[in-house]
Amino acid sequence: MIEQDTIKLLRECDSGVKMGISAIDEVIDHVKSDRLRTILKDSRSESRRIETDLRNVLNEYHDSGKDPAPVAKGMSWLKTNMKIQMNECDSTVSELMIDGCNMGIKSLSRYLNQYVSADERSKDLAKRLVNNEERLSYDMREFL
Repeated sequence: MIEQDTIKLLRECDSGVKMGISAIDEVIDHVKSDRLRTILKDSRSESRRIETDLRNVLNEYHDSGKDPAPVAKGMSWLKTNMKIQMNECDSTVSELMIDGCNMGIKSLSRYLNQYVSADERSKDLAKRLVNNEERLSYDMREFL
């Protein structure tokens, strides 16, 4: 049971971190503020570090991880592009990032509660990812 919960949690984290990196990549070219761009780049860098750590642990379990659901990724892309086309400004980017972070925090918290038998290393990776999302969400507030 421990190994099954561990792999399931790691897969969900893998999907989530990929979704977060993709979201930042999608909006960063629309950012006007140097400070906002720096915050996004820093968060993306931390997400990539977490992604590397996740990949290493998944490899130990001989698991390939999980990509984000195509429907979720498509809906995110559609929402992002529609909102930015309607109002290309830093507050729009900030609002989109906060919404995405909140969804990520909610999902990862649910998986942490669902896969209680996962090993501590995997739980720590999930918590690092949640912390990164919380920090980004908080930092986005000044741009609303």
